[in-house]
Amino acid sequence: MQQQDRMAGADFLRAAACLLVLIHHLILRVDLNKTEGWQPMLTALRFGNFGVAIFFILSGFLLALPFWRSLDPGCAMPDLRTYVLRRAARIIPGYWVALTAGFILSVTLLGHALTPELVMRYISGLFFMNQWQWRTFFPVEGNGPLWSISFEVTSYILLPLGFLWLFAIPEKHRSPLLTRLAWLGIIAATLLAHEAFRTLVPPNEIDRGWQYGMQGGAKEWMPNYNPIGFFAIFALGSFAAGIQILLPRKPRIWFDIIAFACLAAAALHFPLSTGGPWEAYGRLGIPYAFPLFPVLIAVALVALSRSVLLAALLDNTFIRFTATVSFGIYIWQDIVLTSIQTIAPAVFGIGKDDPLRDWFIGCAFASAIIFLLASLSYFALERQVIRHAARITRKDSVVTQYS
Repeated sequence: MQQQDRMAGADFLRAAACLLVLIHHLILRVDLNKTEGWQPMLTALRFGNFGVAIFFILSGFLLALPFWRSLDPGCAMPDLRTYVLRRAARIIPGYWVALTAGFILSVTLLGHALTPELVMRYISGLFFMNQWQWRTFFPVEGNGPLWSISFEVTSYILLPLGFLWLFAIPEKHRSPLLTRLAWLGIIAATLLAHEAFRTLVPPNEIDRGWQYGMQGGAKEWMPNYNPIGFFAIFALGSFAAGIQILLPRKPRIWFDIIAFACLAAAALHFPLSTGGPWEAYGRLGIPYAFPLFPVLIAVALVALSRSVLLAALLDNTFIRFTATVSFGIYIWQDIVLTSIQTIAPAVFGIGKDDPLRDWFIGCAFASAIIFLLASLSYFALERQVIRHAARITRKDSVVTQYS
């Protein structure tokens, strides 16, 4: 987004999501049993994996806004070629580079044999098809978080398909109430499809579990982790966008109160989730305390967009920069952390009786490298492709206007 197009509060939630996921992966590098007085807080922060749900809510919200803005006044559906080109420009360049780097890392530093299965996983990741089967769930060994990118790409595809149904409603029968109810119907159908997936394609129990490596972990996560269930989270964000544009545009202080209350309630999920599985499975086995946590984030996002003070306070300079390079932070963090842990495990205090001090230092060192790589990824690669795609779509709109 350009500066003038920024949605109040969106930068904060994007930055919070990527930082929570980073914290989650940093905490995976410390023995919580040796952290003494810090153990309760670090255990709670390990649920930073909830940041993935925030990403899906935020993406669903922002990508649905143009569709709702066209739907309500009876305009034509936004140009899907522009939609696809901009999504591809935003995701593909950085993702493909990080995916390839993870593949190279897995067969070099990590010492995995270059087997046909490893190549198959990499190719499935290149084509965003790794999300449907546990064998390919993690497209490379050297960059675990990339599993979610193909999940999100599936949501990018399903979003306009859902809106095609809403735009097909005859304009004389179309109303904001009807279209919002229709979208709730899409969410309900998604949940039914998710439950069918869970029932029909459960993995077997052979070598199932994280003790068997990433593919064992994939079998542990599936079928609860599947792209249909994650579209339900994404679609909740899209529904929130439909509610947001119906609200009065003038900021009100009570929106600040609602946003603060929702963010505080969402944060309470971290300590309240301790003692249970790290995935915090919610209703229908969907992770990250579904639907309560995603709903709280969606309501907070709507309220922040109309807040008087809170969004301006949260969207500060550091947060905006972090949000700008957040995709790079997400796709490069595991490469950096895994490389450091493999080359010099003592950096994270691994194997020491009192690892906490070294772990904190290692976290600061690794985070600095991650922010540097993310900045290089954005300014040297991602931004250039995004701007090129924007120029193409602007030219296309001019040609269409005068043809």
